[in-house]
Amino acid sequence: MKVLRKIIEIDEELCDGCGQCVPACEEGAIQIIDGKARLVAEKYCDGLGACLGDCPTGALKIVEREAEDFDENAVEVYLKKMKAADEVGKDGHVQNAQPAQPASPVEKMACGCPSSMIRSLSPAAQNGVSGDSCHSKPAVSHLSHWPVQLNLIPPHAPFLKDAHLLITADCVAVALPDYHSRFLPGRVVMLGCPKFDDQEAYIEKFTNIFQQNRPKSVTVLIMEVPCCSQMLSILKDAMKRADSDFPLDVKIVGLKGGVQDRE
Repeated sequence: MKVLRKIIEIDEELCDGCGQCVPACEEGAIQIIDGKARLVAEKYCDGLGACLGDCPTGALKIVEREAEDFDENAVEVYLKKMKAADEVGKDGHVQNAQPAQPASPVEKMACGCPSSMIRSLSPAAQNGVSGDSCHSKPAVSHLSHWPVQLNLIPPHAPFLKDAHLLITADCVAVALPDYHSRFLPGRVVMLGCPKFDDQEAYIEKFTNIFQQNRPKSVTVLIMEVPCCSQMLSILKDAMKRADSDFPLDVKIVGLKGGVQDRE
């Protein structure tokens, strides 16, 4: 049933997809979908505007219009489902229900889905992952953070600050056998596909990342196929918009795993 009431309105032109409004909404009514903050369902929004002060671009405002009435019971069910999904995402199985705890600064939701929760990880020590020893000892993960998909990483993620960035085309990790041991240690990785994803959205995302974090270095890994070269154009446009000046260390990965520097 629709009633005349106050409800959140999101200006997609102003929204940059930073995700800061998501944890501010205790009802979980806002998620980042396709790079923009969106209202999941009218019945989840109480119209009080707790999220307004967390939007750095002013994309959120409260309006009065006809909307589905706020349903507190529906919100409770919805939040329980999200919490259960979060427990599955963390441990692979549902744990006994526990009271929800506030997210730490390194565990904030970049969007509404639990798989996008920002996490700082402890990479395994480098042992037995290079040279001839790789056949006698198991490889280890050097991943230092989560998420890794560019579309899910907000520009304010703490692991981006003054980081050595590793921009990787999606297919590289499959084609490059020593990807973890050779390129991940000491770097913050971001994965994306310039062919299938929105290139303008990528430019905006990188522009914000460069402006807010000023990376120490940027290494780019792309495949030898022509469509992958668009990643370089995207990064150069973002550097220009952000007024950033740092060298791009570009490496081309062959279909059989070879790596060469791009001149």
